[in-house]
Amino acid sequence: MTATGLTTIGLIGAGNIGGQLARLAVAAGYRVVVSNSRGPETLTDLVTELGPSATAGSAAEAAAAGDLVVVTVPLKNYRDVPVEPLAGKIVIDTNNYYFERDGHIAELDAERTTVSQMLQEHLPTSRIVKVFNGIRAEELTTDGTPAHTPDRRALPVAGDDLEAKALVTTLLDEFGFDAVDAGSLAESWRFERDRPAYGPRMTAAEIPGKLAEAVRGS
Repeated sequence: MTATGLTTIGLIGAGNIGGQLARLAVAAGYRVVVSNSRGPETLTDLVTELGPSATAGSAAEAAAAGDLVVVTVPLKNYRDVPVEPLAGKIVIDTNNYYFERDGHIAELDAERTTVSQMLQEHLPTSRIVKVFNGIRAEELTTDGTPAHTPDRRALPVAGDDLEAKALVTTLLDEFGFDAVDAGSLAESWRFERDRPAYGPRMTAAEIPGKLAEAVRGS
């Protein structure tokens, strides 16, 4: 039995972050269903590596199978995420806005919204939790340590649903990280790209200060 009580994690996106999260999930005792935009046949190597707890499917299949689902896609493709099979589910958003890749998005350029609020609008009945966007992919499987390890790495977590954030906090602990509540989705800009809390290795004691340093328009 996993600490969260869940059995299956779906991953919509199986690139650098998605692949690493799949590895963490399998190591923690979860089944995973991985998907990408190119089709399940392109995920044979990853599924073979992950072993019998992993299968590949379409994005809709990963969304339907997951008790919890991770969306980890280029932001420009977020509207391709299936809506109906994610109704009522906790959805982890790892996405970042890179205008060089995604094209300019006026609302984000003007700082009228956040990446996660945009995904929440697309998935109106899902419970979005923002996390894993500000850590290098390779560090996901190298920086985790057991609970109560001195100077354990922590990650900021944002969301509008307290129950969802609590469950994701438990999941992070299983994966080897502390979690720091960074507030609502509207506050998640504080650890988006180029903010002080985006990228560096931080402990739970250090994150609040980094979040507080963030200034919009900078």
